[in-house]
Amino acid sequence: MNNRINRLDPLSFPLQGKALIEASAGTGKTFTLALLYLRLVIQHGGDQAYRRPLLPPEILVVTFTNAATAELRERIRARLVEAAGVFQGEASDDTLLQALMQQLPADQHLRAARQLTLAAQWMDESAISTIHAWCYRMLKEHAFDSGSAFDPQLETSEQAWQQQASEDYWRCAYSQLPVDELALVVDCWASPDLLLKQVKPCLDKLAYLANPPGSALQLIQRYQQQRSAQLDALKAEWRAQDYIGQLQRVFDEAAKQKAFQAKKLNTGHRAGY
Repeated sequence: MNNRINRLDPLSFPLQGKALIEASAGTGKTFTLALLYLRLVIQHGGDQAYRRPLLPPEILVVTFTNAATAELRERIRARLVEAAGVFQGEASDDTLLQALMQQLPADQHLRAARQLTLAAQWMDESAISTIHAWCYRMLKEHAFDSGSAFDPQLETSEQAWQQQASEDYWRCAYSQLPVDELALVVDCWASPDLLLKQVKPCLDKLAYLANPPGSALQLIQRYQQQRSAQLDALKAEWRAQDYIGQLQRVFDEAAKQKAFQAKKLNTGHRAGY
């Protein structure tokens, strides 16, 4: 396996096979992608080119957000128009476009200009979309092969479904419990919203979680027992070390110095702690 990293040359980058481009933010990924797009449109690349020029509906480009999709489409459209002008003889300071034109025989310049112009006019039909939008399109177009519905609904957020699942679970598992048992649940999660908030970070780790050894109520009761035992042990340690007595003396000394309002935290209140 070849792990060598080469400097990217967008004019000689292979247009067939598999390749990985690694780049950080602001290094010109969109600029490079647009130039590779031009090369596919004019069938540039010699032996590494496709057998025929490609049109926008035949070139798949996927990204992450709708905003990035719109920006990418407009950047590529503008690049196509600019390149078409260069191949028609317009002056340009873009050295890459000049080099691209020089690598094609002069008798192919007008052909390339026509292909670039046609591609720019066809960009509204380009296969540039988000990953989820592309998957949605494929499932819809190949419903028989994928076994999916003929009119699937694209959901870009799971929040509403997660909220409904949390409320359904709360209603089925907790709403019919006796008052004393329900009090244990509410002590952990006061509402379905808080239940979802605590459970949500675990949803993408379900494969790593073991099956619970008991019902949800049994787990809560076990947790309450463990917490009560830990608190009892902590209280016993405080009594053994006379931490409470030390704290009481600190409060008494602070009261003499009027460090706090005695009416709001009097001796009776402090004894209760």
